[in-house]
Amino acid sequence: MYPRPIPEDAKIQRALYVGGVTLVVALWLLPLLAVMLTSIRSNEELMAGNYWGWPQKFSLVENYTAVFEQTAMLRFFLNSLLITIPSVIGVLILSTLTGFVLSRYPFRGSNLIFALFVGGNFLPAQVMMIPVRDLMVRLGLYDTVYALIVFHIAFQTGFATLFMRNFIAALPGELFQAARAEGASPGQILRHVVVPLVRPALAALAILTFTFIWNDYFWAIVLTQSDAVKPVTAGLNNLRGEWTSAWNIVSAATIFVALPPVVMFFLMQKHFISGLTMGAVKG
Repeated sequence: MYPRPIPEDAKIQRALYVGGVTLVVALWLLPLLAVMLTSIRSNEELMAGNYWGWPQKFSLVENYTAVFEQTAMLRFFLNSLLITIPSVIGVLILSTLTGFVLSRYPFRGSNLIFALFVGGNFLPAQVMMIPVRDLMVRLGLYDTVYALIVFHIAFQTGFATLFMRNFIAALPGELFQAARAEGASPGQILRHVVVPLVRPALAALAILTFTFIWNDYFWAIVLTQSDAVKPVTAGLNNLRGEWTSAWNIVSAATIFVALPPVVMFFLMQKHFISGLTMGAVKG
């Protein structure tokens, strides 16, 4: 199932492996490096055709200042925060509750409900586009941040429920039996037993959900129309249309938009790594 480790005495194989990994990483980082270099170039260099060379003049302050002073990216950024943070919180709460019930308190029809949660993840976004848009129009939520919040909570909860159900189901059953023997209610078990133990899973799920919602572009253009409520992905596309030749400004805005998921990961890295390595070492 897993690739065999390369023996230490197989120098040729190890050299080929290291060389291949280095090449793949370089190819993967090359576009990011190009965007970062473009974000600090002056407009004169871009007009002269200096796209890949080392910048002759660093315009870091000018370019990033222009993103806030000459564009509406700050408003789009705040809109994304207003959409993403409540959505992530809602997904974590609902998926923890549903995962707890489906894994520890099965009932008639619970498997069908779980199948519906999982099956919803396989529906193409294009199939749901018109029904979801019509639903938001009828609810009076179209072209508001609430439309995206409601949709992302509903859509992301399916995957999150699958994630949390499997994680909670893997917890030792003796913990729940002991809690019931002490007279703990299901709510107390959830609050005092489950939540502390699934904290790494919640951190990993928060990072994944935050990234999915923050980077969403399709539903941002389907459910919003005015610039007052557009998130950063739709706003960045507008910026590309308004600043067609100013690729340094567009690149600076792109780097600015990409920072929150990275910051989110580093802030929760300890819990995220703990969730990935949980169970790898037996005590």
